[in-house]
Amino acid sequence: MKNQNDIIHLETRVPIREVMRSNPTTIDVGETVARAAQAMCRDEVGSCIVLQNNLPIGIITEEDINCKVVAKDLKPGNVRVSDAMSTPLITIGADKMVGDAAHMMVKHRVRRLPVVENQLVIGIVTVRDILTVAAEINELLADLIEINREEEYAMGICDRCGDISDDLRRVDNLMLCPTCREEEQLI
Repeated sequence: MKNQNDIIHLETRVPIREVMRSNPTTIDVGETVARAAQAMCRDEVGSCIVLQNNLPIGIITEEDINCKVVAKDLKPGNVRVSDAMSTPLITIGADKMVGDAAHMMVKHRVRRLPVVENQLVIGIVTVRDILTVAAEINELLADLIEINREEEYAMGICDRCGDISDDLRRVDNLMLCPTCREEEQLI
């Protein structure tokens, strides 16, 4: 029988390439915060990866714009992305697994990881992406567990009385011996 650690291991062995979103929103380091916000709105995302000479150097998020520009009553069209972005940029390799991404997010307290290959950004993975995969896998596991429960076992321990029986049958999600099955019918 598998334990909880086996389930977690299964979930985290999903390759990043399977969950990442390709072609993430990017912006040049010299652009304005207003341009970054426009790009985020256009692409319906919460961040832009900041590039310098096509290499990722930072990230600007909705939170960065709120805390570093709006809260200071600065005009987004007058503030450069380089002045509001978060650095250093925490990235993950395309060859890593979802579990690696989750551990990095926790360790570095970030919600987004640009996915890089040969120093170029090829995608982005977010907490939401990881949670979506985990939820889908958990649903499949629940279905598999339910299928296993439908099997009849010839021998085992009765869920009601605890006696060993070689004639267990499922009744209302309990594996019951003949005596307990008879009692169940009388109820």
